[in-house]
Amino acid sequence: MGSRIYIEELSKHVGETVTISGWVYTKRSSGKIRFLVVRDGTGMMQAVIVKANVSEEVFNRFDELTQESSLRVTGTIRKEDRAPGGYEMDVSGLETISVAKEYPITPKEHGVEFLMDRRHLWLRSARQHAILRVRHEIVRAIREFFDSRGFLLLDAPIFTPAACEGTSTLFETDYFDLGKAFLTQSGQLYGEAGAMAFGKVYVFGPTFRAEKSKTRRHLTEFWMVEPEVAFNTLDDDMDLAEEFLEHIVASVLKNRMPELKILERNTKFLENVKRPLPRISYDEAVEILHKKGIAFEWGNDLGGTDETVISERYDRPVMVHRYPSQVKAFYMKRDPKNDKLALAVDVLAPEGYGEIIGGSQREDDYETLLARLHEHNLPQSAFEWYLDLRRYGSVPHAGFGLGVERTVSWICGLDHVRETIPFARMIYRLTP
Repeated sequence: MGSRIYIEELSKHVGETVTISGWVYTKRSSGKIRFLVVRDGTGMMQAVIVKANVSEEVFNRFDELTQESSLRVTGTIRKEDRAPGGYEMDVSGLETISVAKEYPITPKEHGVEFLMDRRHLWLRSARQHAILRVRHEIVRAIREFFDSRGFLLLDAPIFTPAACEGTSTLFETDYFDLGKAFLTQSGQLYGEAGAMAFGKVYVFGPTFRAEKSKTRRHLTEFWMVEPEVAFNTLDDDMDLAEEFLEHIVASVLKNRMPELKILERNTKFLENVKRPLPRISYDEAVEILHKKGIAFEWGNDLGGTDETVISERYDRPVMVHRYPSQVKAFYMKRDPKNDKLALAVDVLAPEGYGEIIGGSQREDDYETLLARLHEHNLPQSAFEWYLDLRRYGSVPHAGFGLGVERTVSWICGLDHVRETIPFARMIYRLTP
């Protein structure tokens, strides 16, 4: 037996005898030579079994192996550009750990619902490996970006006493003797408290929206990263957002190009994600829609089709700022030059992927914020702590939220967000 290594380490062990523990991905036979493609979670490797080089027992053990059977395979590693991963093993030993029953996912075409019902097995495929490794890289880059710039990670609660962005999309639960609690829609309000304490923070965790939406962009449970910075204005917020996006995309292009190739992703638009990103006002966005013959009414929020039409004009993400305040959340500050506008920004990804970042400068005046709470019929008692942030040393501040799954979907070039998270939760899916 050779020393146990992982497939991703093969390049360091050329000419050595090693052992790989993994699963059978595919197999084929050509007379006295047999081929196994083995996966171990870090990559894939072709193992070549030559009858003249192994015992009859080892050679015949090949016959019992089925797709996803687990095994240990030992042999010498050599470079082979034509093989999966670029390396091959000349097998000298093979140990079967468990023979898998007939595997339900085969190379033939399967429907999406069939695959989603077997998501726990679908995760083993090369495509899903590629997507989730890109997701991992995006998460790593997110943390690297904020950690390297002095931001403090602030863990916000999952249970909250009130809505952050309207009450119609909340998951509600009983909370002991204290009445109702809700699964968080956003950690932003708590991020604001953190910014008043630490200057600059980011909240990173799961969020929940009970929207009865079946679009390709929506999940009921998803991950958000939400930076918040004291003394920042809307312009500062947009500067931070474009620097952040540039960093994430550059990290994926640098570290996950093999995965993008597996996904057959055209990286042209990703390579264009460099500062400065184009910035247009909501009014300019409406003008674009009208010129395209779309009967869009000023004052409405942009829909998915509207966002696609606007982003088609640009070769990189575009920032749309200063939306009508009537379609934005209560905590967004109004534009001092026009009270009908909120100091808000959405970043729209190219290629029809829609909003990936939403942010704003927050209302920092106590009386104004109190009035907004009442306008939105939100219970003042649940927000007294939030109002305290304006009572005790209020300052201008701003932040944004980036949805991880939408970002993964865009960077990977996927048709639907359901593949961007290991186990998707949608209005019609709670399993596996």
